[in-house]
This record gives sequence, structure tokens and C-alpha cells, in this order.
Amino acid sequence: MNILLGCIADDFTGATDLANNLVRNGMRVAQTIGVPQRSLDQEVDAVVVALKSRNLEPEEAISQSLEALEWLRTQGAQQIYFKYCSTFDSTPTGNIGPVTEALMHALKTDFTIATPAFPDNGRTVFKGYLFVGDVLLNESSMKDHPLTPMTDANLVRVMQAQCQAKVGLIDHRSVAQGPAAVQQRIADLKSQGITIAVVDAVSNDDLLKLGPALKGMPLVTAGSGVAIGLPANFGLSPTPQSSTLPHAQGLQAVVSGSCSVATNGQVAHFKATGRPAMAINPASLMHGQTDAVVQQVLAWAGPLLQNGPLLVYSTAEPDAVKAVQAQLGVAEAGALVEHALASVARGLVALGVQQLVVAGGETSGACVQALDIAQLQIGPQIDPGVPWCHAPAQNGGVHITLKSGNFGTEDFFSKAFDTLH
Repeated sequence: MNILLGCIADDFTGATDLANNLVRNGMRVAQTIGVPQRSLDQEVDAVVVALKSRNLEPEEAISQSLEALEWLRTQGAQQIYFKYCSTFDSTPTGNIGPVTEALMHALKTDFTIATPAFPDNGRTVFKGYLFVGDVLLNESSMKDHPLTPMTDANLVRVMQAQCQAKVGLIDHRSVAQGPAAVQQRIADLKSQGITIAVVDAVSNDDLLKLGPALKGMPLVTAGSGVAIGLPANFGLSPTPQSSTLPHAQGLQAVVSGSCSVATNGQVAHFKATGRPAMAINPASLMHGQTDAVVQQVLAWAGPLLQNGPLLVYSTAEPDAVKAVQAQLGVAEAGALVEHALASVARGLVALGVQQLVVAGGETSGACVQALDIAQLQIGPQIDPGVPWCHAPAQNGGVHITLKSGNFGTEDFFSKAFDTLH
């Protein structure tokens, strides 16, 4: 296999987000869960290796990312793409910077860009500052993120705190002038000893102008937005065939572990439609009670599945999340919920669910691993950044969508199943 673009994503929802943009712009894409042990059987233009490394210690995140890089290079990848969240989820001691520098060193490259811009989902960068919708990152709901609360919107400053190399900026004026101006700005920054540059982008037009300037760059680091401008560098253009999935069958369910504002709204909307929903209280999982809670959920779900989609969720408001974290600890509370929802997802599939929506990055990672999914085929988009996928299996496989907590319209859970059919 000789793939054109080799991608390393730091979580599972982010991986499908990136794959979605590549598919919509003409690439045939496979997503693997973790680093494959051998070459893939199918012919594709790009492979996205999905890691669960976003919240790991930098040393472990680097190790996993370098392992993914090595596999991608054995598959002939012409360019490497390190994908992180469009809200740059990371702390000052986080691993976006360290992983970027480790990949640069392994690829022997002296320059790369960094931008989480994804205008279709309201993530824009202007003068180096990241906006979520109309507000700065640190004024958005991300300030209350249970694992990576974001307190600074200046990406040059955030990135510099994580990096040994000098970090600079390619601002909107250079981007607006097109690829030649971006390349000139890169040359100027390199002459100043700067090796990583945050890039402004406030529209898809900016990203499409940036794309040609990145042709041949050994390493690109970004959210998923930059992906819309890369397939054309390889002579590819959008085609419906790149997103075709097998026919959907089986029962339908939603599992939600995100506590984001967007997912809270989606849970409330689904419940308001009158569809069955069951909440899991994280405190109920203490003292070895997880298995009992999971069995209770599955006993409730079994008779209801024949009547259409149902929802199992642990979504909660920020104050409720903080109360549980104070009782259990941040890591323990998160791990308990992930384990429980992953066990629920496995049980639902055993009951005949073959169309599964999972909300939340950490929850998606846990569910995919619990279901022993090794590879995903990327299909049609439901909302920006969220496609349906298909995991092959002997019983016809499972259609699954892995939704980042912050993505999707209020009616996402209901719309997802309509889109698939």
C-alpha cells in the first residue's frame, strides 16, 4: 500500500472528524483504532490512526504517536497530519506541543504549522486567538471542561508554553493574499528561528488558500479544518462514491457521556421527543456497583429497543460534574463513567443494536475499545465534523457515529438515524 496522507489523531471522535472532511473532499479513507499490526486489506488514499492519547502524560502520548508514525511511513505515507481538537484541549503541561516536536524530529523537518480552525463548527483563529462561535475560547463553555479547562485563547502563548522550539504566527493578512504569501511568511519565520507557526483562519476560503501552501510539507498539525484543502494537492476532488457505506440494519441506540453544553442540549431534545432515556448517576457506580448498574440499564433497554432508538446517558451540568469529581477524584469519576457506558454499549450490541450513536470523546474511545472495533469505513456526514461509520463484523457489522461533545445541532440524535436511512 502507498497511501497519500497518513494521519495521527489524539482521540477517536477527532479521528472521524478528520476522516469526514477528507472523504467529503474526495479521499477514500480508512480509520484504524490504534496502530495496526499489519497492512490494511483495502485500497485507500488516506489512513487515520485513532489514538486515545489526548489526556495522557506527554511521554506516553509521544510514544504512541511515534509508533503510529512508524506504521504510516511503512505504508508509504507522503505527508503526515497530526490532528488535535478544534478547541485545542490541552493544559500548559499538555502534549500537543511535545508530540508536535517529537514528530518533527522523527521526520527531520524544521517547520510546521498549527491551527485548530474549523469554521463550519464555529472554531476560528484571528491574530492567533481562538474563538468558539462569537467568544474567545476562555469565555466559552470550554472554561468548565472537566479535564482540560481552557483559560487562555492565545494559541501562540499556549503552544509556546508546551514547546522548546520558538512559536510564531502566520496572520490573516498573509493567508488572505494566498499560497505564495503564506509561503513567503513561512520563509520569513524560518529566518527568525521560528519552527512552529499558528495560522489564522476565519473561513473555509482561508483554509482552501492555505491548502496549496502546505503541499509537500512533511508534517501538518491542525484540527480537522485544514483537511478540506489537502486532497486537491494530490489531484483529488469530491465524489459521492468516497462516502458509500453498506446498507444499515438492526436496532438503534444512543450512548452519551459528554457533559458539554451542546450534548446537554441534545439529550434534553431527545427526551423532549418522548423517546425512552435512562440516566446513569456517576455516584451510583462507586464501591464496585458498576456491573449491577449496567445490568439494570440493559434490563430496562431490552423490551424497548424494538420500538425505536433509546438513550443511555451520564450527561450532567458543570456543577453536578464538579460535585462528583470532588467525591471521587477527576480521573476516577471519568474512568467509572467510561467503563460503565462502554459496558452498556457492548450489551446493547449483544441485544441487536447495529446502529449506535456515541457522544463524547472519552466515551467514544471506551466504547470502540469495548466493542473490539479495529477499523472503520467513513461514510456520510450528519453534521459538520460527525460522519456515520461502519465497523465490519460477521453479523453485518455495526454502523456507528462518534460525536465530539461540542459538535452537532440540538436534534442531532434523532437526525443521525434519519441521515443513515
